[in-house]
Amino acid sequence: MPTLALATDADLNLTPGVTAISERVYGLHMTIFYICCAIAAVVFGMMLYSLIRHRKSKGAVPANFHESTRVEVLWTVIPFVILIVMAVPATKTLVAMEDPSASELTIQVTGSQWKWHYRYFDQGVEFYSLLSTPQNQIQNAEAKGENYLLEVDKPLVIPANRKVRFLMTSDDVIHSWWVPAFAVKKDANPGFINEAWTKVDKPGVYRGQCAELCGKDHGFMPVVVEVLPEAEFDIWLAEQQAAAAVAAQDETAALTQTLTLEESMALGEQVYLSRCAACHMPNGNGLEGVFPALKGSPVALGDPKAHIGIVVHGSPGTAMQAFAAQLTNKELAAVVTYERNAWGNNVGDVIQAADVAASKGE
Repeated sequence: MPTLALATDADLNLTPGVTAISERVYGLHMTIFYICCAIAAVVFGMMLYSLIRHRKSKGAVPANFHESTRVEVLWTVIPFVILIVMAVPATKTLVAMEDPSASELTIQVTGSQWKWHYRYFDQGVEFYSLLSTPQNQIQNAEAKGENYLLEVDKPLVIPANRKVRFLMTSDDVIHSWWVPAFAVKKDANPGFINEAWTKVDKPGVYRGQCAELCGKDHGFMPVVVEVLPEAEFDIWLAEQQAAAAVAAQDETAALTQTLTLEESMALGEQVYLSRCAACHMPNGNGLEGVFPALKGSPVALGDPKAHIGIVVHGSPGTAMQAFAAQLTNKELAAVVTYERNAWGNNVGDVIQAADVAASKGE
C-alpha cells in the first residue's frame, strides 16, 4: 500500500496530492505562480531596458511632465484585469473547498493535548490516535525510524471514492488538522466547529501533522490517515463496531474484577507511558514550574479518592485534562495504582475499576 508523507516528496513546491481538490489547488498555485513570473519579467525587463537605454552617459534628457491620463488609465486597468483573471479560478477553488454537501460519511476530529480523537457519526465507533514513535528514538537512544514522529497507534481510516466530511473542534487549545496530500488544513478551535471534506481516489497511507503551535508536545501530534477500498472499509467498520460491543461488555465485567498489585502495575505502566509521561515525564519528576512531579507528590501519596478524581475529572484551570472519556475504568484504576506505587512512592494500595466507577457516579 503506497505511503505519502509530507510535502518532502515535492521538494520546494506544493504537492499535487491525491484528491481532485488538491490537484485544483496545485493547478491554481502554478497558474498564479506563472502569472507572477510573467509580471516580474515584464516589470524588471522594462526597468532594465530603461536603465540601459536612457542612462545619463548616453546623453538622455529626462522628460518634464506632471501627469498623463493615458498612463494612469493603463496602470489602473491592467492590474485590475490581472486581478480578475486571478480571482475567478481562485474563488471557484475556494468555494469547492468549502462545500461538504452530499458527503457519505461524517467524522468528528477533536484536538486534545496532544492527540487526536476521531468519532464516526452514527456508526458507534470512536477512538484516540496517539504518537507511536518509541521514546528511545525521541531520546536519540536508537536510530530514527522511516516515519519518525509521523506514526500513530490507531490511524484514521476512511473509504476511497466516498466523500468524507470532517467536523473540527478542540478540547483545550487551538490545534490544526493538516494532511497535505488532501489539501485539507483546518483549525480546531475550542468551542467552535469548522468543516472540511475530502474524497480520495487512491488507497494508501497519508501523513500530516498538527499545524498550529499548541504547546509543549506540538511536534508530537501527527495525523495518519489510512484510505481503504470501499469493501475493505466496510469490513473494517463492522469489525470496529463489534470490538466496541465487546469492550462495553469487558467494561461491565471489570467492575467485579479484582486485580493484583502486579497486574495493575503492568497495565498502569503501559497507560502512563502512552498518556501521562509527556507531561509528568517517564520518571515521574514532571517539569519544574510547568507540570508537577508525581514522584513523592501529596496527590500520589494522599487520599486515593482525591487522586482518582483528578485523573478522572481533570483539574480546572490547569493543563491537567480529564481522562474519563479517554480510558476505561480498568485503565484508569491501573494508572492511578501505578502512580501511587512507582518511583518509590510505594503506597501499597490497589485501585480497582469499581473505585473509578464510584468516582464517576456510575
